[in-house]
Amino acid sequence: MPKFMLVALIVILAVYLAICILAYVFQERLIFLPDRIHAKYQFQFPGSYSEIFLKADDGIQLHGLLFTTEQSKGVILYLHGNGGALDSWGSVASTYQDFGYDVLMLDYRGYGKSEGAIESESQLVDDVQLYYNYLLKHYHENDVIALGYSLGSGLAAKMAARNNPRMLIMQAPYYSLTDMMKHSFPFLPTFLLKYKLSTNESLHECEMPIVLIHGDRDEVIPYSQSLKLKALLKPGDTLITLQGVGHNGMTDKPAYLQAIRSILSTDSW
Repeated sequence: MPKFMLVALIVILAVYLAICILAYVFQERLIFLPDRIHAKYQFQFPGSYSEIFLKADDGIQLHGLLFTTEQSKGVILYLHGNGGALDSWGSVASTYQDFGYDVLMLDYRGYGKSEGAIESESQLVDDVQLYYNYLLKHYHENDVIALGYSLGSGLAAKMAARNNPRMLIMQAPYYSLTDMMKHSFPFLPTFLLKYKLSTNESLHECEMPIVLIHGDRDEVIPYSQSLKLKALLKPGDTLITLQGVGHNGMTDKPAYLQAIRSILSTDSW
């Protein structure tokens, strides 16, 4: 091999190795895009709601919002996407309140008023479990619905697999973050990824009814991810396809509102 080719190959390998190292070290910054909120920030949402502060085992204080209705049919534990914080996500709660459900939303570590920073998948899952346990002190488990959007869909599936909520609803879900990495960063080895969030594995442990809702024009999490998950569903579970709907703003789309109204108003689920 000519010397210049050998040098070029060494440079290319060095650059690739540097990219892999940077991707591993800074992957939290690529996956999680939090907004911080000042501790004294006052939310301005309509209706009745209260702030819920819980402490994790390591002493980190986590923050959530519980939106309530006068005659609750149950409660939805809503796990939001990878960006923003509850000052923006909280507006989604009214959609489910209109159907008679209380809604508990939490900000992950480093999001909103929640302290700390996300360092591992197990830590993230345990924090979600902490809020699930809080709900079990105030609601019967059969009245709890787990609902995850985008990043939150995999967390909702993991939580449902560890517990027994009435239903699992996933908006724009992914087969796994490993599978998403292959789609978005095919040049990187998947062993670098610390956050697997393998929704496909969680579904095998979920005995409750499962509903997938996905827009067929999703530009962030491909609709094909839900088609792969559909193959794992039990009889009676379903995939609802929203024609012409993309990723952001899905909850406000008429097609989604029609679908979720049907899901939450029927006794057959």
